[in-house]
Formats: sequence, structure tokens, C-alpha cells
Amino acid sequence: MTNTSFAQVTFPLGALVNNIELGSLGLPDIQRPFVWPNAKVRDLFDSMYRGYPVGYLLFWANGSIDGHRAIGSDTKQVIPSQVIVDGQQRLTSLYAVIKGVPVVRSNYESERIRIGFDPLKETFEVTSAAMERDRAFIPDISRLWSSDSDLFGVVEDFLARLRSAREVSDEEVKRIKASIVRLQGLLNFPFTALVLSAETEEEAVAEVFVRINSQGKTLNQADFILTLMSVFWDEGRTELENFCRLARQPAKIGSSPFNHFIEPSPDQMLRVGVGLAFKRARLEHVYSILRGKDLDTGEFSDDRREQQFAQLRSAQSKALNLQHWHDFMLCLRQAGYRAGRMVTSHSSLLYTYTLYLIGRTEFGIAEHDLRQVISQWFFMSAATARYASSSESQMESDLAMLRGVTDQEEFAGKLRQACSIALTNDYWDVTLPNDLATSSARSPSRFAHEAALVILDAPVLFSTLPVGEMLDPTAHLGQRSIDRHHLFPRRYLSSLGVTETRAINQIANFAYVEWPDDIQPSNLSPADYMPLLRDRIGPHDMARMLRCHALPEGWETMQYSEFLARRRELMAQLVREGYEKLVEGHETDDALPDPDIAELISQGEGGLVEFKSTLRVNLHTGQRDSRMELAILRTLAGFLNGHGGTLVVGVRDDGTVAGLDNDGFNSEDSMNLHLTNIVNRSMGPNVWEYLHANFVDHEGERVLSVRCDRARSAVYVIFENEERFYIRTGPSTTQLSTKKAVEYIGQRFSN
Repeated sequence: MTNTSFAQVTFPLGALVNNIELGSLGLPDIQRPFVWPNAKVRDLFDSMYRGYPVGYLLFWANGSIDGHRAIGSDTKQVIPSQVIVDGQQRLTSLYAVIKGVPVVRSNYESERIRIGFDPLKETFEVTSAAMERDRAFIPDISRLWSSDSDLFGVVEDFLARLRSAREVSDEEVKRIKASIVRLQGLLNFPFTALVLSAETEEEAVAEVFVRINSQGKTLNQADFILTLMSVFWDEGRTELENFCRLARQPAKIGSSPFNHFIEPSPDQMLRVGVGLAFKRARLEHVYSILRGKDLDTGEFSDDRREQQFAQLRSAQSKALNLQHWHDFMLCLRQAGYRAGRMVTSHSSLLYTYTLYLIGRTEFGIAEHDLRQVISQWFFMSAATARYASSSESQMESDLAMLRGVTDQEEFAGKLRQACSIALTNDYWDVTLPNDLATSSARSPSRFAHEAALVILDAPVLFSTLPVGEMLDPTAHLGQRSIDRHHLFPRRYLSSLGVTETRAINQIANFAYVEWPDDIQPSNLSPADYMPLLRDRIGPHDMARMLRCHALPEGWETMQYSEFLARRRELMAQLVREGYEKLVEGHETDDALPDPDIAELISQGEGGLVEFKSTLRVNLHTGQRDSRMELAILRTLAGFLNGHGGTLVVGVRDDGTVAGLDNDGFNSEDSMNLHLTNIVNRSMGPNVWEYLHANFVDHEGERVLSVRCDRARSAVYVIFENEERFYIRTGPSTTQLSTKKAVEYIGQRFSN
């Protein structure tokens, strides 16, 4: 005869309910302690009423364990000798209705499950306000089993209520009495339970559960660890639950774990504590460690168990520390992420929090420095979906990387090195553009792009509102016109024969846009609506907006497929720019600060500085001269194609101040407009993203300072119908031949 590790026992429902009430049948928290939807509870009672089978129960005889969580919210009287492994949802639902006690929902709030019954139709419904008024229903069947009422009283009360609404025949009275008695008799409904012996190992219990459970549920290692916490450290389990419950809504008084990124569950916060305490992400061995098991000898020790729980206590106190928790959230904000909808992987967030805690509590890294490296790590892990698959294995590898690290610099260096390995040139140039070739609304690449827009302080397209402010859930904007819109509108694409949703909803066809009230281009092509917008937005602002939103020059006239391909490349480079600003702490590697004019002039001309007496007038002839304008343009182009620099107009070559009167402009606005026109005509309006013009005072005169950032694509000057390419060579500007220009551009703009 085959040996079995279980016994088959039949229990009437009434006995099970009594055992739960006494506490001799307990719940060990190896399943989430939250009940079904009320409709499913209704269906369970209906099946039992009709005599249908409702499945096996699986119990585990384990009387030596104390402290199991009880079903419901009332107080139990004895220690459980059996715990429920499978069937908890059914028994919790039945117990809650029969005893009329509240249960805890997934939002950590208590609720009474109320089921109604129509004795004539013999049907069950979830109690509603309409049913309360319907005299054909018993609105709450819990009354049938209440100690404060009797069966005859329930029947008479129901009949009296029904008769107040209509006539009731003798035949109906008989049917009503019979159905109510039948319902009350469900306490005798038989349940078959398989009871596993007390000697059955926990791993075997999980295996049995998986094999017999038709719904494919699993008992994971986190479930078992939470069970151990309930047994040996119930306060710790309660702390986890309270933290997660409070994280779901803002505190009315004081502070709470509430945030706009995650509503963590106890098992998620448990993983943070375990990672911090034992430097492990895989939980397969942690359960044994917390039981006091020596992984080499297989022996158990109470002392070892207490030591391991002490480590977990210390780590959990750090993980649940509100100061640590909210300071970490600032790392996510620094990384450009503003809300939970932008985070596609909770694992990425929680594992990054583990690394943050290691850096803060074990290496004592200053908060400012730690925030920079952790925000860099989160951006990398979120953008690359580092923990999207095999998350435990990946984090185990990341934690192993830190073994042997002894100081702050080495810790930060290891994280930065891992970021560099993940974010290679191939990632930026090949992988990320390919990742962006999707219509998925939950693509990590989409949110990395949005985070980069936040980091770079980009404005909403055709608006002055920053993207970061619009994405921030704490900002109540109330501006319905600002949203994520198609750049090539759906109706327009449809007119071109592009009707597939995946093609229309490509990430590269979206941008955060604020359309003017009188321009709603639902069926216009970009070539039709862009001129209307260019007339309203100045060339400086328009050029910056187009660059910030990775819109290539002339995009509005491109073929749709060409536009998507080119924009993906530019979006990837924009993400890279945001990441580099995150790493370096400034917008770009080569962006120059606004100079102090006095100091700049005192240093004289050089590789990054050049003076011009006038913008358009030749001082020798006193007349306007296009060669003066060319000298301005070639200097600006040289700076843009090189490493940046500053042009100062109104200062002679020797550094003496000439002022701006020699150019004969009526006002500074007129001079600025003239500069804008010659730049737009000869170099194109897109270069204004790199140019920053300001009028400043110096030695009693006004001068014009034009700071040039290092451009990310080659800038040509068109003069007298000839395209010219200039670079800065020391204190002068040089025009390159076509051959040398091609060589230079290949080297300078290759990355």
C-alpha cells in the first residue's frame, strides 16, 4: 500500500466555522489574506445551496507553531492546530457571511460581506440599496445564523414584510419556509479536507499546493518568509502591513509613506529588508536561513535563527524609515521620473531602494552625492528594463558586484561602471532607437524619453509650460488642451492610407503639445499647421522647442516612415543628453555658462572669445557692409562647430569698448531682430538652440554678448549662394575645403 503524507477528513461547514471562530483552524499567511469579490461569494453560496461540489480544502497539521494570523477581525481563543493551505478564500468568505464579521480588503479596510436571498426564486444577489427596498429579498442572509435571532423569527419577519407589499398565497408560504430552512441548513454542507501531517516540510507543502491547485497559483519564498515572521516576529509582520497600508493615501496629520510612485505590498518591502540584511535577492535560501538552518550542514539552531532575525529587524527598520523612504523618492525625481505611471517595473524601483540604503546606512555616503549616483542607476535600470525578466538573478548579480567593497568611492564607482557597461554607444545608437519603434503605451523607452525631457527642462511643444510640471501629479493644472498628441494626426494618416493602429500610435508620432484654441489640426498635415504656429512663436523659441522634442529640420514635409525613423534617432540622442546631464550635473558636456563681460574682455581674444566692433557697419567707410555680417556669421559658426565660445559686439580687437551706436540701430530690439534675420537666412533658425544673445553694460556703454554652445550637428554658412564650413583654430576662424570639412565632420560629429 502506498504511503501518504496526508489524511482525508470530512468536515461539516458548521464545524469548520466553529473551529475558525475558536482559532483551532488558522491562516499562516502563505496566501494573501484578502477575500474574493462579493459576486464570487454570492456564487459560492448559490453552488452550495444547489448541492454542487465546491472543491477540496488543504490543511497542514502544525500544532507546534504559534501566532498564526486569524481569519476575520475578531479575537481568537486558542492556538491553531491546523493551518489552511488551500481554500482560504472559500472559508474566509463563508465564515465572514455566516458569522457576520468584517474581513480585510486589499485596501486594508474592513468590510462586511452582505448577500441577499430571494426565497421564492431561490436566487442570491450581492446586497445593494435597491435590494434593501425590495421586499422579495432577505437583504442579509447572515441573520439566519445570528445568535440574536431564530429561524422562525426570520421567516415571520420576511412574510410580514412581503405581505405589506402584496398578497402571499399559501403555496408561496410553503415554498418560502422550505427555501429558508434549506439555506439555514447549509451548516451541514460537507467539505472534504486533505490534512498534511505535521512532519511535512514547508517546501513539500508548497509543492503539494501547486500540484493540486487548478488555478495555477504558487506559494513563493516570500510567502513562507512572511509566515515565519508571523510565527517568530509578529511585530515585524505588522510593521510591514501598517507601512504598506499607510502608503496608500496621504496622511491627514503628520507624515506617512504615501508617495506618487508605488503602493508597496508587504512582500515587496520584505525583499528590500532581505536584500539589505543578507545581500540576497533570491529568496530560496533566505527562508532556511531565517529558520536557523546551516546551509552547509543542514542543521537547525535556535541561536542562529535569533541572530538572523536580528539582522532582518535592523534592516527592516532602515527600509521602513520614513526619512530614508522619502529621500529616496527624491532620487527618482532627480532622474526625471515624476509618477508611478512612468515606472514600468516595481522591481527596478525597489532594488534601487535597496542599493540606496546600502550606500546610506553602510557606507555613509553624503545625501547629495548618493542621490546623484542612485538617480543615475535608476534611470539606467528603468530605461534598459534591467529587471524586467529574471529580476532576482539580475539583482543577485548586482549585489554580488558589491561584495568586498570597502568605501564610499568604490561603492559609487561600481554602480557607475555598471551604468557605463549597460549604456554603450551601441545602446544609444542602435538599441534605444529600435526600442522606440513601438506603439506600446508602457514602453520603458517612452518613459525614459519623458524623463529626459524633465531633466532638460524642456517646454511642452508650442507652450511655455515645462513638461516636468505637466507630468507632476502634485500639480493641478486643469488645462485640458495640453496632452500627448499625434504629430501626424490620425485622420491625416488615414487619408494617406495609413490605418493600422500600431503604425499610427508609434511613440515617435507623439509629443506633449498645447494647441492654440483656434488651431486643432485633427485632419491637417504638419506642413499645413506648422506655418500657422511659426507665425505665433518666435524663431528662438520655436528652434528650441523643435530640438527639445527631437523634431528634425523640415520634419513637417517628410514622408511619415522617414519622419519616424529620423525622430527615433533624435529621441535616443535626447535621452542620452538627459542622462549625461544627470551624470555630469549640467545640461551638456560642453555648455558654457554666461560669462562675466568684464572678466571676459580683460582676458582678450582667444580660442573661445572674439571681439567685433560692429554688427553691420564698416568703420572705415561708415557704410553698411555685408562683409561685416559675414565676419559675425563665420565667428558664430566656428564656435558652434568647435567647442563653443562667446562673441562680443561693440568691443575693438584691443579690448577697448566701442559701444553699439556705430551700427545705427533705432533700438536694441531692432539690432536683435537684424541678428536673428541674418542668422536665420544664412545658418537656419535651428541654430538658435545653441545661441544665447544678451545686451549688457560695460564701462558706461552697451555691448552685445552672443554665447555659443557646442552644436551637435554641423553648421554651415550660406553666403552669396555658396555653402561654407568654418571651424575655430586658436584665436581665428578658418574656412575648410570640402574634403577637409568632410573629414572634420566625420570626427567631430560621429557620436
